[in-house]
Amino acid sequence: MKKNEILKNIEVEKLVFGWKWFARLKSDNKDIDGKAIFISGGVIPGSIVNLRVLKSRKDFIEAQAQETIKKSPIEKTHPNNIYGMQAGCGWVNIPYEEQLKIKAGQIEESLFHVRKFQPELHIKPIVASPLVDNYRNKIEFSFGKFISEKWGKNEHFNVWFHKQWEFSKIEDFDGTILISELANKIYKEIKDFAVSSWYPVYDQFNQEWFFRHIVLRQAFFTNQIMIIFWVNHTFPWVKNLDFLEIFFQNLAKKYSEIASIYLSLNDSKADTAIWELKLIYGKEYIEEKLLWLTFNISPKSFFQTNSYGAEKLYSEVLSQVDEKSLKDATVLDLYWWTGTIGMVFAPHSKKVISVELVKDASEDGKSNALKNGIKNMDFVNAKVEDFLEQYLWWNSQKQKVQGREILSKWAYKNVSDWDNNLSDEEIWSFSEFQWEKAELLIIDPPRAGMHPDALPNILKFKTKNIIYVSCNPATLSRDLAYILQNSDYKIMEVTPVDMFPHTSHIETIVKLERV
Repeated sequence: MKKNEILKNIEVEKLVFGWKWFARLKSDNKDIDGKAIFISGGVIPGSIVNLRVLKSRKDFIEAQAQETIKKSPIEKTHPNNIYGMQAGCGWVNIPYEEQLKIKAGQIEESLFHVRKFQPELHIKPIVASPLVDNYRNKIEFSFGKFISEKWGKNEHFNVWFHKQWEFSKIEDFDGTILISELANKIYKEIKDFAVSSWYPVYDQFNQEWFFRHIVLRQAFFTNQIMIIFWVNHTFPWVKNLDFLEIFFQNLAKKYSEIASIYLSLNDSKADTAIWELKLIYGKEYIEEKLLWLTFNISPKSFFQTNSYGAEKLYSEVLSQVDEKSLKDATVLDLYWWTGTIGMVFAPHSKKVISVELVKDASEDGKSNALKNGIKNMDFVNAKVEDFLEQYLWWNSQKQKVQGREILSKWAYKNVSDWDNNLSDEEIWSFSEFQWEKAELLIIDPPRAGMHPDALPNILKFKTKNIIYVSCNPATLSRDLAYILQNSDYKIMEVTPVDMFPHTSHIETIVKLERV
């Protein structure tokens, strides 16, 4: 089996770990007949497809979907999707009840290796998203071109997502079923204005020209909208940006829901979120409400992309723990960006310590805690693996220096820097962070899962419960296997929560208890 070879008429069986689809090769050659195929790309179980071989291993083949020869029996055209098939919602033609079945099966599949250490697992029914369509509260569109002999395209002004697997190509759509009708209307007006301006879109290859990105953020519970419009402000044809400011101010007059508009001035060669922001209309942030909390959302704020789904998710996490047991408990909230889940636990617990590496997220957490009158939370800006090591050391040693406690290992280069000659500026005040033994760990790592240096340390806390919230079934399975193999924790229940309809992504809540 050679790279780029086309495998024809392959029937897709199911979704498995790592967001790959699974199929088996059918061949007259007995040596390869039945060989496992792991497929990347937008396919649907039960469909017949042609695949391009990416890698051929001894026991399996990695392949990419090329075209669908026969549609799956479960595939049905979405009655409300007027925008067509596009990146970002590849499952839109799978009925939602079937999407939930596939995702529930994926969780079962991903936990296969975990059953080696705990054969019996209580997996609860999947929690559906309150909104199936129009649920995203944040979306980013890119300006670009789609020039390709292969695809027969010669399009020089497109706005939408990058074509799957081809970053240099931007597809063109007038909207998406993922965002609200209001957000779609605003997006279309911005797009039409950009097209009519005759200024060119940014060229990724030559790293020049003008229009770069559109970001829309919508607070569903307050219906406030923020617009962030990215341009290359050093583009020589544009003497000033007054024409942009006039357009957007007029747009805000037309749509009263628009509460904040920024221009993002970005001449960086990298296509990343590096920008100089200029507020040209309204206030610096929009407000969103979740449960009993109110949050300020700024341009750089992290926030769950499904507001209604976030309420479901946080309520499920809170329900995993007996609230009476939290009354005198210190909760460690790890990897939680702006500390949103920590704020949900704060009214029920003695203290919450939220740990996050991204400084802007920690600062957002502090301001939002203050906004909600939450006084029993500490926000620590640090790598989780470094924080855990120091936290454990501090609680075991209670070392004092000049009558004060050292509270921050990451303020220094290494442990050898800790001595009695540290300046006042180098030592954090004990009155600011009164750290105590943690009784509950809540973990929501990125898709890569827990850092290898952090995993052993979370076991040293020996808390009664660990609540692990995962956005990646594959790394969840890996981390759970480690925990079960190296501790006396047991998985009490697994709760899949769908936050992302029409996509393969899913959140999973796992409650572990020390037995």
